[in-house]
Amino acid sequence: MARLRWAWDFGPLLGDVDSSRLLALLTALGAEGALGNAAKQAGMSYRSAWGLLRHCEQALGAALVVMERGRGTRLSEFGASIVQLDGAARLALDVVHAPWQRRLEELLAPVVRATPERLRLAASHDLALADWVEYGRRISFDLFWRGGEEALASLARDECDIVGFHVPESWAAAQVVSWLGRWLKTSQHVCLPLMRRCQGLIVARGNPHRLQTLADASRRGLRMVNRQRGSGTRSLIDQLLAANGLRPENIAGYAHEEFTHEAIAATVAAGQADVGFGIEAAAARYDLGFVPLVWERYGFAMRSVVAGSPEGKAFLARLHGNTFRQRLLAMPGYEPLPVRAPGAWGDFLA
Repeated sequence: MARLRWAWDFGPLLGDVDSSRLLALLTALGAEGALGNAAKQAGMSYRSAWGLLRHCEQALGAALVVMERGRGTRLSEFGASIVQLDGAARLALDVVHAPWQRRLEELLAPVVRATPERLRLAASHDLALADWVEYGRRISFDLFWRGGEEALASLARDECDIVGFHVPESWAAAQVVSWLGRWLKTSQHVCLPLMRRCQGLIVARGNPHRLQTLADASRRGLRMVNRQRGSGTRSLIDQLLAANGLRPENIAGYAHEEFTHEAIAATVAAGQADVGFGIEAAAARYDLGFVPLVWERYGFAMRSVVAGSPEGKAFLARLHGNTFRQRLLAMPGYEPLPVRAPGAWGDFLA
């Protein structure tokens, strides 16, 4: 998509690329509170993030981050001031640039395609979507499985056209808007809820340990298999642990990460873990026990121009078709949602 861009110039000691990468990293660190997560969100390795920080601190002559025992790495007063300045400037300039952005889009519309012929979909892993992709879909697109937060970050960087993500139905509309606002812009992006699905504890058949919560697993010293950092399910797990006053380091197997719901179920089925967290359909596929804990809503986010394009409309029409909806009804722990058009983020849970 054609866009009007601007960038800071920090002087001769920092090039444009370093300045842009630095702001992305500092902004992510302010939001995430952990350098590892911030580096991933900014699209760089942990080692590259440290190298960039040290290079920029030397060039600017001031500390951008501080390290504290037990608290990890956080923004220094100087670093936080840069992030605040950048955020305030972007809000102001978005308003100033908006009419020029529209004029540029109108000028280029007759000669430039708004969306590629082959859509790029980055999605949080889902069994129903995976089955649909493998069997019977009749639309051309490239699918990349990503953690939900990682996928949203890639949409913000224009690295994909559509993202699949999920949020608990217990969230308020304002919480959804605030969370999505970390990556998306209300003036450019719309959302579409597609289905409900149930997440919970995946355990051995018959639930031999009689687990009802993650706290039960912790108290009994059972082995857990976790989802990878940056996934929506991992965030949900961490929220549940915090709500029960549990510390990750006290959970056996917390550092054992897998990247899909099926991998979680396969690990439990192989006896390599006593409990995992994932969707009911994955437990059923491996003939395992399941303890329901959370109903959530899975859907898509995309730029408005993609939603209105022929390619975007064809993609959504297939998802709203009878074939996919019947597939959802046949899978444990899924429910299709009423057909609707992409709209405002605040309506995602409506």
